[in-house]
Amino acid sequence: MSFLAFNEMLPKTNVKKQILTFLFIMMMSVGCSLPEDPVQCSSQNNKCTISNSYGAFPDRSICHAAQIVYPTTEDEVILYVGNATKMAKKMKVSTRFSHSIPKLVCPEGDDGLLISTNNLNKILKIDKSKMEITVEPGVTLRQLIEEAAKAGLALPYTPYWWGLTIGGLLSTGAHGSTLWNKGSAVHDYVTRLRIVTPTSPKEGYAKARTLAEGHPDLNAAKVSLGVLGVISEVTLKLQPLFKRAITYVEKSDIDLGDEAVTFGIQHEFADMTWYPSQRKVVYRIDDRVSTTTPGNGVCDYLGFRPQAPPLVATQRTTEEVQEFKGDDVAKCASAKLTTLTLKASAFGLTNNGLLFTRYPVVGFNNHLQSSGSCLDSLAGLTTCPWDPRVGGLFYHQTTFSITLSKVKSFLQDVQNLVTLIPSSMCNVEMYNGILMRYVTTSNAYLGKQEDSLEFDMTYYRSRDPMSPRLHEDVLEEVEQIGLFKYGGLPHWGKNRNLAFEGSINKYKHANKFLEVKKQYDPLGLFSSEWTDQILGLRNGIMVYKNGCALEGLCICSQDSHCAPSKGYVCRHGKVYKDARVCQKIV
Repeated sequence: MSFLAFNEMLPKTNVKKQILTFLFIMMMSVGCSLPEDPVQCSSQNNKCTISNSYGAFPDRSICHAAQIVYPTTEDEVILYVGNATKMAKKMKVSTRFSHSIPKLVCPEGDDGLLISTNNLNKILKIDKSKMEITVEPGVTLRQLIEEAAKAGLALPYTPYWWGLTIGGLLSTGAHGSTLWNKGSAVHDYVTRLRIVTPTSPKEGYAKARTLAEGHPDLNAAKVSLGVLGVISEVTLKLQPLFKRAITYVEKSDIDLGDEAVTFGIQHEFADMTWYPSQRKVVYRIDDRVSTTTPGNGVCDYLGFRPQAPPLVATQRTTEEVQEFKGDDVAKCASAKLTTLTLKASAFGLTNNGLLFTRYPVVGFNNHLQSSGSCLDSLAGLTTCPWDPRVGGLFYHQTTFSITLSKVKSFLQDVQNLVTLIPSSMCNVEMYNGILMRYVTTSNAYLGKQEDSLEFDMTYYRSRDPMSPRLHEDVLEEVEQIGLFKYGGLPHWGKNRNLAFEGSINKYKHANKFLEVKKQYDPLGLFSSEWTDQILGLRNGIMVYKNGCALEGLCICSQDSHCAPSKGYVCRHGKVYKDARVCQKIV
């Protein structure tokens, strides 16, 4: 459907004006302010402050380091790691955009060393005969996709956001969506990896290890959470560049439980977006087609496009007013406006790079697999909508994968919960619902343990950590149903503290990972209190204090963990009785 056709079919109402205004602004926003470096250092006290792209870690802590270095070669990485090892100094690796939500980047204490991959950003080799690409860890997903395509090659399955570095996305297990071939996780396409680790004085305090296919330690290093050392080089297996055909189809969610189990088998790049309060699902029918199939389609997802700061600030203010008033009706109306806008614009797909005219959208994989145009910097008039400098979006993300054998039961539980409170998931729908992607069993020790469906939920977060959300209890119950009733695995690069409670025990090869960790970094110089907690080496993931459940720092066990002064007290779940949630008592 073209923009003009969409204009004609809309009702002559203020809603129409709002949608057209929103689309116009989105289409006219052509540049952005490059995101601020997540590491800021002071020349006055030689201290550095570390954050992420969203401006806050789950517990809102502020992380510090004494120094940051910017190596440009592997030899320089060895030098920096060796010097720090000699002084027994804690180290962490930082990336250009820092899109992980948990504080994996924080060294322990205030005198640690940050090793940035910003200048380790080179494509080292493309071997067309072997269909492999070798890159440094600071290369972005966008760079890799573009350079591989120039050689007629493709990394078939990737995350949908291209503002990730290869080292960062490997370390957190980032992925696309498929049940086909080797699966959707980028780390399962690694054929060789070099990593710099601390070592003995006899070996110079640091050395680079080469881990090729067949080396058992590669299964630890592929998803390492950054606790083994500094990845210095990665080789990935590619495929010949191919075309895809994409069609979005909306249906009722009445049979979602059955469809979710089989849909990923039917289509190579299948995913689903669920709007529980609207009782609708958008299915992505996405398959390879012959390279001779006509079409030059492009994906430029609306949510990743550059936007004017006044627009995102207004969106946030509107959301805050709705939350303050507890206005279900307005929040659900905003959610429907968002979803209608996205569907009408084909979620950012165009048939020729300019306009969407019809389905299927056919194009080369490198133009459809990932996007993120808000990272393009022109006049500084626009920005990414979550840029903390402009007072825009501020949110939680809860993301976990559930094995396919349990997916139907999980979906039915959520549907039963929504039936009790139909407007309860409008909060999630304002952020385009629940994205569901397929992931496959991985041989990485901290990778997926079985073929699964991953549920990705983004929702409102108050700037006041003591302020509850509208329908706080429902989202908390969904979170606990997925993670604890059905044993969901948390995404390592997302989630709130409670998602990692006991999570390491869900990985059958966790002990093998810890053995490699001890071998590669015996002094724990790349570890921190946080990483030790999520790996089960220390207690304390759950932080119990007043209001802790509001931010996901704990599961409430008493009213003070919620917001009793605002009417939110700790109660059992409505569907999952073992859940403990912050419920508003009227």
